[in-house]
Formats: sequence, structure tokens, C-alpha cells
Amino acid sequence: METAGRLKAGLVDRSKNARGGESEGIGVNENRKSGRSKSVNDGGGWSGEDGTCPECGSPRLVTDHSRGEVFCQDCGIVVEDARLDYGPEWRSYDSERGMQRARAGPPVVLTLHDKGFTTTIGNDRDSHGNPLSPKTRIQFTRLRKWQSKIRTNSSAERNLVRSLMELERITSSLGLPKSITERAALIYRRVVSNNLTRGRCIDSIVAAAVYAACREAGLPRTLDEVAAHSSVDKRSVGRAYRFLARTLGLKPAPITSTDYVPKICAALGVSGEVQERALEIVNEAEKSMVSRSPAGVAAAAVYIASILLGERRTQREVAGVAGVTEVTIRNCYKMITDRLGIELLL
Repeated sequence: METAGRLKAGLVDRSKNARGGESEGIGVNENRKSGRSKSVNDGGGWSGEDGTCPECGSPRLVTDHSRGEVFCQDCGIVVEDARLDYGPEWRSYDSERGMQRARAGPPVVLTLHDKGFTTTIGNDRDSHGNPLSPKTRIQFTRLRKWQSKIRTNSSAERNLVRSLMELERITSSLGLPKSITERAALIYRRVVSNNLTRGRCIDSIVAAAVYAACREAGLPRTLDEVAAHSSVDKRSVGRAYRFLARTLGLKPAPITSTDYVPKICAALGVSGEVQERALEIVNEAEKSMVSRSPAGVAAAAVYIASILLGERRTQREVAGVAGVTEVTIRNCYKMITDRLGIELLL
């Protein structure tokens, strides 16, 4: 009888504690809704040694590995968050498996106006993969439309979207790598953050940002090439670039003739011997032709090397891929042959 009485009393006390835990759980849920979830980092006092909840004393603690949290199953308090995963580092050999095993989000994409942080409403299926009902599908379609509208709810964001699209179009037309596109987007974002676009042509600033990114990376792209793939002329791009260099403190290394030689040779389809010979000519010619155009000197050197090694290309062909005129090639060609003592049989 005494044993039964003690068991009954224990059940009554446990039920009281459970009711107390429910009342406390309401407060915890309110805190979770307001974004003030209690955790071990907030001074909850849970040391992990006894394995019980610091709020209600329940031992029913659940670990959510996907969120990195430990929470109480009875009162709902978050006991610990931001847990480190000490599991093995999985390797993936294809993109699909890599997405399945990824434990981090996508990287920051500067060419997107929201940097890729905004999520989108998924396909017409629920969390279990089952198709939605027609009524729910229509509702989700409307939600997706409203979401696409609110992503650019201000004129500044709409202008940023348009500018970044134009930037990607220019870099894609020029065949530039993704790193140059990201660098150009970063430069343009600096312009926008400093409010330097007021009263200026946006397309000129975008083209100038692309040209500045090429200059910083040492890629041989001329103002004529950038302007040809943009909606503004060379003078506007040059004026905007000088403005960016002055206001943002850009100090790219100067482009030399040797930077243009590989590009010209690749476009003409000549052999590696022609490229090596052209580089030798450029290195000798630059010592006495400092004031000449780097692209013109490189084009003339490739033209001379192609003749010397029997892979002749016409001045029109070389001028077309180098972005210079035939007159420039003839002038540089005569100066190089005179100063270096090169004789050609034309």
C-alpha cells in the first residue's frame, strides 16, 4: 500500500510538472516566434553533462542535424544551436551528388542584384513530392508572380537589375571569364553605393566597369572592343573609365604589347613559333617605341613574324583581330624593321 501511494503521488507530481512545462512552453513558443529562442550561447546553463532540459528538466532532447540544433521535445526550447558537424568530409564527382551532399548554401553572386540570397517558391509539389491540387497550384502561381515583383520593388533595384544584365551581356559578347564579370559587377556596385551614377550615362559606367576589370586582370581588351559590344561609343567609355579611375582610386597596371601578342596569334591561328618570334620582336621594339600603341606594335610584330616563318597573314587580317587599322600596322611595321634591321621579302 505504501508503495502504491508513493507511485500515485509521483504520478500526481509528474502531471503537475507536465502542466507547468506546458505553461512554460507557451512562453518559449512566444519567444521563438519573436526570434528570442533560448540557447546554450544565451546563458541557458545547459552544460550537456546531465542531458536534461534546463527549462523543464525533461530528458527528451532531440538533435536536428539538418539545422544544427538541440531542442526539448516537451517544452520546445532550443537548448543548443549552431553546432559543428564533426562528420567526414564527403567527396562528390558530379554536380548532382555534390548538391545532395552540400552542407552550405550557394556562393555570393555579385552579378545578381540580390547577390543570390533570395529564395524562390519551388515547383508545384509538396514536401513529400506529391503534386498539389489545382486550387493550391493556382495559389502558388500567384505567389510566385508577387514574389518576382517584390524582389525589385524600388527604382534603384530595377536599375541595378538592368545594369547587371547589360554588364553580363557585354562580358559574354567579349568572351570574358566569370571572374572578370564578377570583378566588373563589384566595381559597378561601388559606383552605385557611392551614388556616382547621378547625372551620368548608366551604359557608359557599365562598359567602363568592364574595361576596368579587364585592365586590373591584365587582359588585353581595348576601348574599341568594349565600345563595339556596348551601346555607347569609345569616347563615352573612355571618359567614364577615367572618371571611375579618379573617384574609386583604380590603379591598374599598364597593358603592354606582349599582352596582346597571344590574343592576336590565337585569333589568326598561327603556330607557337610565330608567337615566340613575335614576342622577341616586341621585347626589342618596346625599348625604342615607348610612345606607340601597344596593340599596334603587337600587331606589327605578329605580321613580321608570320612573314619570316612562312605563315604569312595579310595586314587586313591582322588589323581585324587586333582592333587597329592597316595604317597603324604599316607605320609600326616600317619603324620596327628600320630600327631592328629586319629585311623582309614582300
